Amino acid sequence: MLATSPPARRPAVKPLIVGIGGTPREQSSTELALRQACAAIGDAAEIRIFAGRDLLLPLYQPGVASRDAGAAALVSALMHCDGLIVASPAYHGTISGLIKNALDYAEELSGEARPYLDGVPIGLIACAAGWQAAGQTLATLRTIAHALRGWPTPYGATIRTVPGLFAGGACSDPAVAADLGRVGEQVLAFAQSQAAALVGLASVQRAASFASTGTTP
Repeated sequence: MLATSPPARRPAVKPLIVGIGGTPREQSSTELALRQACAAIGDAAEIRIFAGRDLLLPLYQPGVASRDAGAAALVSALMHCDGLIVASPAYHGTISGLIKNALDYAEELSGEARPYLDGVPIGLIACAAGWQAAGQTLATLRTIAHALRGWPTPYGATIRTVPGLFAGGACSDPAVAADLGRVGEQVLAFAQSQAAALVGLASVQRAASFASTGTTP
């Protein structure tokens, strides 16, 4: 457990959206899909992406985050995030070990005021050479999101990574680009809705306190 825990469900001026995805190869199709989804959020949120070599972390075991700077940065980002986007390649019909290892670090949050990713919207992207593996990988990502107590967004993107799909770094297929954008937009919308609800709840609590005691907290 880290000592810098945020208050549970603290409303933020700008939500923090964290992206996790890709392979050890820089600018992989999966990483570019993740970046496309995050780009749809624009300036409406603070974005922190862990991709490529950021994911070359020690195999997770309790306490390792306190000894590895990269792991500590990931755990801190997960602790403070208001939304998460995860993009995984499909390896043999499921998510890659690299992405699973990164998500395993959420175990460090089990004892925090907000345990794991409780209540956090999680957008999911599965990239594969074929549709069957993409569908299976997306289903696995949804299961993991539920296990971490997160809210998988209604829309999850399955991407068939044909050659040239991300030529030049941008998605060349308008339909795929729209799918990825929808994932990012739904994560942002959910995070903003939660922040607005928290502000409203705080106002109600202040009003109730004033009505009962004549003072505000």
